[in-house]
Amino acid sequence: MKLKSLLLVGGALLTGPAASAGGYQVTLAGQKNNGMGGVGVGLSLDQAAMFYNPGALAMVRDRGVQLGVNGTLARNSFVAEGSSTQRELRNSVVTPFNLYVGFGPEEGKFRAGIAVYTPFGSKLQYADGWEGRTSLTDIDLKSIYVQPTFSYAITDQLSVGAGLMILAYGAVNLQRDIALPDSYGHIELDGKAKNKLGYNAGVFFKPSEKLSVGVSYRSKIDAQVEDGDVTFTNIPDSFKPRFEATKFSATLPLPATTSIGIGVMPNEKLTIGFDVNFVEWSAYRALTFEFDRQINGQTTSTSKRDYEDALTFRLGGQYRLTDGLTVRAGGAYDDSPVRDGFVTPETPDANRVSLTAGASYAFGKFGVDASVQYVKIDKRTQTQQDLLNNGTTDRIAGTYKTNIVIPGIGLNYNF
Repeated sequence: MKLKSLLLVGGALLTGPAASAGGYQVTLAGQKNNGMGGVGVGLSLDQAAMFYNPGALAMVRDRGVQLGVNGTLARNSFVAEGSSTQRELRNSVVTPFNLYVGFGPEEGKFRAGIAVYTPFGSKLQYADGWEGRTSLTDIDLKSIYVQPTFSYAITDQLSVGAGLMILAYGAVNLQRDIALPDSYGHIELDGKAKNKLGYNAGVFFKPSEKLSVGVSYRSKIDAQVEDGDVTFTNIPDSFKPRFEATKFSATLPLPATTSIGIGVMPNEKLTIGFDVNFVEWSAYRALTFEFDRQINGQTTSTSKRDYEDALTFRLGGQYRLTDGLTVRAGGAYDDSPVRDGFVTPETPDANRVSLTAGASYAFGKFGVDASVQYVKIDKRTQTQQDLLNNGTTDRIAGTYKTNIVIPGIGLNYNF
């Protein structure tokens, strides 16, 4: 039994199948944006600009607080190569959230704020006894970013901003079965990520009342788990000397993203946005685990990833029907960074199309935002020959299908 196949499950470190973006990226940072296909880089909608483009925050006239939460309801299935049996994942719901507080002088040139959001988080529970049980059975992961942000309007048309991204909390629990001659054992990896720093910066330019343009950059952060716990169960006494590890460490790149956005306002009621995101997934070449003791004679495990850089295209708009009611719609196309023959059970990714809708109702200083997304991920098949050709036989051949529905709700208060 090779060590790299034993610990393929580790590829889900702070990841899992992303709810609304390729690879293991999640972009559910603002309820208004969620209803508009995820656009926001070239717009100054509300305090969620801290995530999409800190440069636009200075152009948000209202000071306020907003809190939002989403539920990701995924339907995943798998059919192994040479089989007709479809394996369904056990149902699980993940609830990424966001909190923004924006403040500053009412007529001043600057805005500051604090953002708290969950850019990575998922839960997968494959069917009992499924064909890939020795690659993965369960994932449960959580992450929380905190981002203090400052934005300044250089002129009435041009503003800049930046935020310090802090990986404040990250936790991961990964489980899989171990094939033994006459039975299956079980391994569980459980660890917390170190606090790490990155940054988010942007520029926003509004040459006229009908046009705005934005550029933003979110830096790469290397998520590191050190001193994580390794636990083995159902291992017969005769095999226990081969499974001695009690601790593990690993590093996963959370890639940099460059975004360009355009906003068009044909009239005071209609707003249209278009974004392009470029994600530097090529930073993810391999995943290496180090253990304090040997597992089957080895203390290091490396699994190939070889991700490719990828683009996402987003288009959306909103229309103010009345002084209180605004409706939204949009869509997105996301190019998967996962190459053929490199698909893993923890990230059964493929190119995806998203359709979104949303609405807001404001009454006085209070408001309610609602959104819903439907994400269709292309069917993804890899054969055993693909795995042999790429040297990725530490994963399973077959076909994955995934569809996701993501409802969301948010509350906001302007002061």
